[in-house]
Amino acid sequence: MKVLKVIDALEQFAPLPLQESYDNAGLQCGLTEADVSGALLCLDVTESVVDEAMAKGCNLIVSHHPLIFHKLHCISDEDYVQRTVRKAVKNDIAIVSMHTNMDAAYGGVNFKIAEKLGLEDLHFLGKLKQLEEKDTELPKHREGGEGVIGTFAEALAADDLVLMLRKQFDVECVECNQLLRREIRKVALCGGAGSFLLEDAVAAGADAFITGEMHYHEFFGYDQQIQICVIGHYQSEQFTKEIFRDIIEAKCPGVKCCLSEINTNPIIYL
Repeated sequence: MKVLKVIDALEQFAPLPLQESYDNAGLQCGLTEADVSGALLCLDVTESVVDEAMAKGCNLIVSHHPLIFHKLHCISDEDYVQRTVRKAVKNDIAIVSMHTNMDAAYGGVNFKIAEKLGLEDLHFLGKLKQLEEKDTELPKHREGGEGVIGTFAEALAADDLVLMLRKQFDVECVECNQLLRREIRKVALCGGAGSFLLEDAVAAGADAFITGEMHYHEFFGYDQQIQICVIGHYQSEQFTKEIFRDIIEAKCPGVKCCLSEINTNPIIYL
């Protein structure tokens, strides 16, 4: 099976028109007509991840975060991005990234977070993005959204929500505002840097808002209005590779899928 067919399957699930204007999702480097020996699925692409792909016999890497996000003025050994590109090209490894298009897609990153929490009755939160008819091979769900909102079958206390997050996402600590003194049933969420959706969560009547990162001053003014829980950028999106695996196994049977075993989170907790 060709690399191109795997890319097509991923883009049919999360079409590139869903990505934000600043993004660089899609093919990062490599030849799409090569036969796929295996796909390594990850959050970030580093030199170590390319080494892992080589060791596992994979000539395709599928990542969430684009390797090439900012313009490359040259390809040398000046930084890890340039070194990683060089190593991938030298070893005939193709790299494709599904970033904000996978965030926005129905069944994408935010839906996976909601699944891990056991939320039900899921809907998009924030601005909707409608796919146009000109977008080829439209998926079943023709719109995307910035975040997701859903409900727990049974309400729970704020401290129990924190414990659930620590367990489900293997989080060392959860950044919170003052713990809510009422039960939590409706939850809004956005993986990664999702603080821009906090006001939308409040307007939607959410009891809690979960995201990957927020700035200090953004926590002010919401005590007893909504429970804020920040679990870390990497931690919130770590299960994205499971989405990649499910898509490829369903649409490209026979392609070997390997979940990366490398923790690429640059932040450590001491």
